[in-house]
Amino acid sequence: MPRASAAARLSQIVPRRVLRPLVGRLPFNAAGLRLLRMMTDAPARLARPVPGTLIDAVQQPGLRGEWVVAPAVRDSGRVILYLHGSAFTLMSARTHRPLVSRLSQRTALPCFSVDYRLAPEHPFPAASDDVMAAYRHLLAQGYRAADIVVAGDSAGGFLAVDLALQLARTDEPLPAALALFSPLVDLSLQLAADQERRTPDCLVTAADCRRLVDLYVGSGDRSDPRITMDFASVQRFPPTLVQAGGNEMLQADAQHLHRCIQASGNTSYLQVWPGQMHVFQNMSALTESATALRQAALFIDWAMRGSTTSERKCIG
Repeated sequence: MPRASAAARLSQIVPRRVLRPLVGRLPFNAAGLRLLRMMTDAPARLARPVPGTLIDAVQQPGLRGEWVVAPAVRDSGRVILYLHGSAFTLMSARTHRPLVSRLSQRTALPCFSVDYRLAPEHPFPAASDDVMAAYRHLLAQGYRAADIVVAGDSAGGFLAVDLALQLARTDEPLPAALALFSPLVDLSLQLAADQERRTPDCLVTAADCRRLVDLYVGSGDRSDPRITMDFASVQRFPPTLVQAGGNEMLQADAQHLHRCIQASGNTSYLQVWPGQMHVFQNMSALTESATALRQAALFIDWAMRGSTTSERKCIG
């Protein structure tokens, strides 16, 4: 992959000089979190989904989210279940509409974006429970597991893997694939801290990210296999695409997840994009974002249709 574009390098200046220092000074009490949520929600108010995208909110007992359907998407009986990120404490389905609409456009598939409950108001396993409820909702709507791809970024990546591991342990039908953007894997943030010494992240420090994640883990048992992401005895796991930026600390998590999936005897593709920041796929102005989503769309099509030599070359 070529080095990062000038636009990608410029896009990292403001987060590094403004957001990262500010997050480090904020107390993560109610007032501090309220301010942080306002700050992280603000860019979404300026960004727009793909023109003509249909948004249909869903609010039912135990289920919140929205359908995001780009223009020209036709009913094929296939769907993407999308899980947004931000340390289990920030953002929402609404903030991720631009990214999810572009994924819908690239894949020509409808997306159901889960609006899971946030910490600290709703600690572990609330978000995971909401994701499982959304997956079961799609099955109840008539989608086959083999026609569902689960995609997610950052903490949403963690929730996607947790969903697949839960299904594998209980011998339930697995989704066709996982497509993950900068997934968080190690909730202790030790992998990120080690990577941070080599590659400082422009968005947040490992220590501050740990403060946020701890709000979700709460008083939960930190040896719980769902917190440690234990692949022991797991034989079945969906084919997985993992994308990460070369300028983010969570590239270490992406590499670790890739190794875990391969060690379990299953299929994983890892793409580390040089010079890119955390969840760069969310930045519609970057050529690298469009290319990464195109690669994700190729992978999703491959997973749902079955592999061929040419498709495998496109992905790997």
